[in-house]
Amino acid sequence: MGKANARKTVPAAGWAVMLAIVLAVAPAWAAQDEGVSATEVKIGSLEPYSGSASSYGAVGIAMGAYFKKINGEGGVNGRKINYITYDSAYSPPRMVEMARRLVEQDHVLAIVGSIGTPVNTAIWKYMNDRKVPQLFVTTGATKWGDPKGHPWTIGWMPTYQSEGRVYARYILDHIPDAKIGILYQNDDYGKDYVVGFKDGLGEKGRKLIVREQTYETSDPTIDSQIVNLKNSGANVFFNVTIPKYASQAIKKAYEIGWHPVHFLNNVSNSVKIVLEPAGLEASKGLITTEFVIDPADPRYQNEPGFKEYMAVMREYDPQGDPYDQFNVWGYTVAQLFIRTLKQCGKDVSRANLMRQAANLHDLRLPLLIPGIVINTSPTDFYPIKQLHLAKFDGKRWVLFGKLYDTSKMHR
Repeated sequence: MGKANARKTVPAAGWAVMLAIVLAVAPAWAAQDEGVSATEVKIGSLEPYSGSASSYGAVGIAMGAYFKKINGEGGVNGRKINYITYDSAYSPPRMVEMARRLVEQDHVLAIVGSIGTPVNTAIWKYMNDRKVPQLFVTTGATKWGDPKGHPWTIGWMPTYQSEGRVYARYILDHIPDAKIGILYQNDDYGKDYVVGFKDGLGEKGRKLIVREQTYETSDPTIDSQIVNLKNSGANVFFNVTIPKYASQAIKKAYEIGWHPVHFLNNVSNSVKIVLEPAGLEASKGLITTEFVIDPADPRYQNEPGFKEYMAVMREYDPQGDPYDQFNVWGYTVAQLFIRTLKQCGKDVSRANLMRQAANLHDLRLPLLIPGIVINTSPTDFYPIKQLHLAKFDGKRWVLFGKLYDTSKMHR
């Protein structure tokens, strides 16, 4: 019985040594979260590799290519990126399933660069309830800039509402006889654009709208909507569509002889994915906004940042087309994440990752249009707040006019 109840007494000097060990390693414990070890940082992304928005899948693949480059250089502060990406299929239920898998089974530190407004909306509350960073959401929905209500979600690109206001401003200034027809996706993505566009037109300007048409992502075509818009007498077309339907709209308008001043939202202005299938001649004269460079623009070919991008694509994504602008998106989002991770220093925790994402100052990334910089703060979750108008000349997008500051164009 004596042996069973015997207790070993640790000498005072022994307790001192143990306490010193605990204090020495405690900061390392505090600085690590799920998805972080001494040798890696595990992150996830959810991209539409299949379904109606599958052309956006290039974003996730290009992100992975850049992370491979970083790993080849030794990683970030000695940790390599363990990048896990799944197919969202642009389906909210599947997005929820895959997000839960990343968070609860793969135990990622964060989900980064996932594309699509309806699908990211489906996991918005879940990510914030779990306090897992939903970083640099690759949509322009205005809702992502909500640091009080959703402090674990931050956007990336200029908002759809601010982009809509830029087009509205141009129409009011340059097309006095405008009769506007609008086609938009019947969800938060499409409606966000239209809200900003109408706000930009103002009360009087809204009277210029002669017809609105919507479509669902399950629709096989939008041919009838384009015919209806032509028949409305519209001479201005605001085309708010994802790539599949943007290409259809451009082609159909050209086929039926409808040649309005055509504004195409920037999430569908890829020359390779949208304009070439629609026809370059049919696309001539389109107006869009840009915040990343057109990789086909010869002015950037000798820039060091562009040369590095081309080299990364050749080595780590040889099946990808470097002239597809969605690859530029993914590459730039990955660069932004790596910069944020570097700012974390030794404290690679979810809380600090979010803190650093909200403290980016005058950050210039090489594939952003010259003059565009990234700025965030604890009260400003809109990283990019500048846009430039561009017109398609039959081969590439040509910038024109001024650089718009959209920092005051959010609701």
